[in-house]
Amino acid sequence: MSAGTSRMAEGELRLRLERFQSRALVVGGAGLALSLVAGLIAPGRLLPAYLVGYVFWVGIALGCQGLTMLHHLTGGSWGLPVRRPLESGGMTLLPLAVLFLPIALSLPRLYEWARPEAVADDPALRHKSLYLNDGFFLARTAGYFVIWIALAWLLGRLSAAQDRRSDYGPSRWLGAISGPGLVLLFLTGSFAAIDWMMSLEPHWVSTIYGATVVVGQGLATLALMIVVVDILTAARPMAEAATPGRLHDLGNLMLAFTMLWAYMSFSQYLIIWSGNLPEEIPWYLRRGRGPWQWVALALIFFHFFLPFFVLLFRESKRQVRLLVQVALLVLGMHWLDLVWLIIPATTDPASPRIDWVAVFLSLVALAGIGGIWTAVFTWRLKGWPLIPLHDPNLNEAIEHAHSGG
Repeated sequence: MSAGTSRMAEGELRLRLERFQSRALVVGGAGLALSLVAGLIAPGRLLPAYLVGYVFWVGIALGCQGLTMLHHLTGGSWGLPVRRPLESGGMTLLPLAVLFLPIALSLPRLYEWARPEAVADDPALRHKSLYLNDGFFLARTAGYFVIWIALAWLLGRLSAAQDRRSDYGPSRWLGAISGPGLVLLFLTGSFAAIDWMMSLEPHWVSTIYGATVVVGQGLATLALMIVVVDILTAARPMAEAATPGRLHDLGNLMLAFTMLWAYMSFSQYLIIWSGNLPEEIPWYLRRGRGPWQWVALALIFFHFFLPFFVLLFRESKRQVRLLVQVALLVLGMHWLDLVWLIIPATTDPASPRIDWVAVFLSLVALAGIGGIWTAVFTWRLKGWPLIPLHDPNLNEAIEHAHSGG
């Protein structure tokens, strides 16, 4: 391919991204407008649905940050096609911080511990009130976003500096901060999951809950990046970077995260069920009766067994179409998993029925927040080269590709 043809392909890709960004803004605006209308009509149903969509996209942004730092620590050619999409996804946290406002302004409607009358009548809630109270909850959330946005800014700034420099100073700094940054991201992500999701049912506690949610976020992020790479192969740099070997590596990573998510989810279930404690068992009973049991079975088969068996075979991970289909399935199941975790916590515990209105509104919120996320992601992605420049891992990745990787 000549240089002129390459520039033409990149120009066409940029035009596609700009059109995609405009459409994403329209979808995001329409979704948020519909969510606002639903919130005025039925706030009790909209808020948990909004939380589902919100946690989905915040999890993707955090997953992008985590996988970026993982690549800086481990190196390897697997990160070459996804490095810039991951960095762009990690820079979407500022608008997501603004989109937390509907939750911040509606704490008593969403969380039992935020209602003074409920705390006054419940000794367990009074005991936890030092941690679960409006002021400390909002302060922790602000702290999470300050840390996440600072990490995203630092990673992006150093990566951009490496594009402009031929020495490897910025890359060495990226490796140095990624170790502690990854630990900090895991801890804050786990606590955010406990605050935003687990505290919906403040009488129930699981020490593995936050870690399981974080692993699920990493799995969903890998799935989304595979889809993004497939779209970006229209441009020459990405088409050359996204070799079958690297897609195979991404498939292996997705398999590893699938197994880890299943292991942690089953461990939580086994420990709680074998303990047979009356304050813990109802959490699973609420999600394992009536129509919710079919959601649980769908998660077992389509979030673990089917992706596991497909990704277990080498050839499956080298077929782009099949790998993208598995990735889309994983993304859909991640949304369903969040529905299963959040929606039952806000409905009548005596009734096992599914609030289909809330489920539908979660899709509306998912589209609204996702439209804004995608627009910011696309804007960041088109602002720098698709392939990192002067990266010390670049030569290794090219040699790996030439050797048949």
